Amino acid sequence: MHTDLSDQIVLVTGASRGIGRATATALAEAGATVAVHYGRSADAAGEVAATCGEEARPFQADLSTLDATNSLIDQVVDAYGRLDTLVLNAGVAVPAPMDASTERWADAWSETMHVNLRAPELLGRHALRHFQSQEPSGGRIISIASRAAFRGDTPDYVTYAASKAGLVALTRSIARGFGDDGVKAFTVAPGFTRTDMAQDFIDEYGEEHATEDLALDRLTEPSDVASVIVFLASGQADHATGTTIDVNAGSYVH
Repeated sequence: MHTDLSDQIVLVTGASRGIGRATATALAEAGATVAVHYGRSADAAGEVAATCGEEARPFQADLSTLDATNSLIDQVVDAYGRLDTLVLNAGVAVPAPMDASTERWADAWSETMHVNLRAPELLGRHALRHFQSQEPSGGRIISIASRAAFRGDTPDYVTYAASKAGLVALTRSIARGFGDDGVKAFTVAPGFTRTDMAQDFIDEYGEEHATEDLALDRLTEPSDVASVIVFLASGQADHATGTTIDVNAGSYVH
């Protein structure tokens, strides 16, 4: 089955590394024009954009701030004239130990919720308005959540799990509420994936904690997640709108 995304403009948030980088590259290989969002890693985002072809461009926005988040969709639409698919990948995992001070606890929750949930809500809002304005109307939103949204996380990362659970509910609500406008929304929920973010967790809790409950014999790679995202962006799974696809090496069933 050949996937041709040559008619698509796709924005991938958090595309300078990890799952976002692999997704941007895979989308470009399928023919898409990729808007490469980054927060701080300008050089890395530039490298990704160069890999993704002449039409790919990096877009900077600090998703922990309201103004930058609020303007990102408009920047992409101004550059390309339209947007077809939004991949909400950017995220943070800020530890919030139970014995932390109230100030530190509050700061961890505030940052995590803004980047992992409020930013997708704001970006989704602007994308939906754009999708509704197109002729014909429609578009796709693909949210990258986590298995933690469904099974919880360790005590230090309760805020991460809660934010990802909120993202799942947000995405399903978009699928339910905007299908008549031709909008499809999906969630991809990776388990442990070999990324910088996961490595911090592995360093703290150990490699065995990440692999002990897998049904497969290796840790999930970013490319394993990216291939699913490309499939969802292709339109070949549109009647699965509202669904969540687990990419966690069978850890739920092992």
